[in-house]
Amino acid sequence: MGTTIVACLGDSITAGSPLWDPDPDVRARIGENLEERSQWQWWASQLDGMLDFRNHGVYGQRTDEIAARLDHAAAGADVLVVQGGINDVVQKRPVEEAARNLAGMVERGRRLGLAVALVDVLPWNNGDGRAANDIARLNTLIAALADGLGVPLLPFHDTLADPERPQRMRDEWTDDGDHPSVEGHRLLGERAFRLP
Repeated sequence: MGTTIVACLGDSITAGSPLWDPDPDVRARIGENLEERSQWQWWASQLDGMLDFRNHGVYGQRTDEIAARLDHAAAGADVLVVQGGINDVVQKRPVEEAARNLAGMVERGRRLGLAVALVDVLPWNNGDGRAANDIARLNTLIAALADGLGVPLLPFHDTLADPERPQRMRDEWTDDGDHPSVEGHRLLGERAFRLP
């Protein structure tokens, strides 16, 4: 059995911010703090050496911008992991629109013959009550999409949510309140990721 190529399409959570990025120019700006283990994909690959992860995360992108890169990311892949939505929430865009964009990416990936998985949205420690409500609503829509489209849902939100403050990541699982820490990425890669 050969290697399975997993294309990971998303925003800064996929990219590995703030300590990693698939773009060499961004990695150069990160400098001495650069840490390749700041990617959930790195941790998942340690558990299964037959998985070849391709990181197509781009910092700051909304779901419509992520969708525009799907064909390039999917080229040569066996599996597509679709992640996004927090930047739609940050920019106060309708979560229903973000959900439609995510559904469109799942459908496009399937038409390309790929197995597809969806990722829900992490808690945002630096957000306000409006953002927390939007994340909860978007995650409800994402769960319904995954169920309705028959694709796995990777539970990133609940994996890093603080049980005592479920609208926030536990402090040790985030570097900056926006992104997972190395330990947060480890938990995502080891506990939340599974192949479709």
